[in-house]
Amino acid sequence: MSLIGKQVQPFQAKAYHNGEFIDVTEQNFQGKWSVVCFYPADFTFVCPTELEDLQNQYATLKELGVEVYSVSTDTHFTHKAWHDTSPAISKIEYVMIGDPSQKLSRMFDVLDEETGLAQRGTFIIDPDGVIQAVEINADGIGRDASTLINKIKAAQYVRNHPGEVCPAKWQEGAETLKPSLDLVGKI
Repeated sequence: MSLIGKQVQPFQAKAYHNGEFIDVTEQNFQGKWSVVCFYPADFTFVCPTELEDLQNQYATLKELGVEVYSVSTDTHFTHKAWHDTSPAISKIEYVMIGDPSQKLSRMFDVLDEETGLAQRGTFIIDPDGVIQAVEINADGIGRDASTLINKIKAAQYVRNHPGEVCPAKWQEGAETLKPSLDLVGKI
């Protein structure tokens, strides 16, 4: 069942962020745009390349009013150890949530029950805590964080312009569509 349009359910988790352990709840997703990026495990191969790439886009995402959260089924302690030892992960400035109970991974429907690990799922959440976009990749396929920028800009545009939609490959400032009977069969 699709999570698009669904409210993020209540949860509480421990996280590592900028040298501290913090608590994160669904309330963190209220009042601003959020990206939640699930990945299988710390101290692996594709995961650090993705998380570093996400860090490389972090400043641009922050300019768009977006906060980023990464999540794996590792603990917040493991996130700290990885942050302290990996050149790629040591750059990370966003929140790294631990999900050893697998509650978040199940709630976002990205838990691989056989391995107990999260799949590569990316979620864009609006300021009301509602999921607006989902992307899930197979374990061997790393994500490109730069693609989040246009998706978020489109989601923000649609939210701020009711009755308009963004066509494929929409770029900020480009023409949008206003669905109507006049457009049926003409696109």
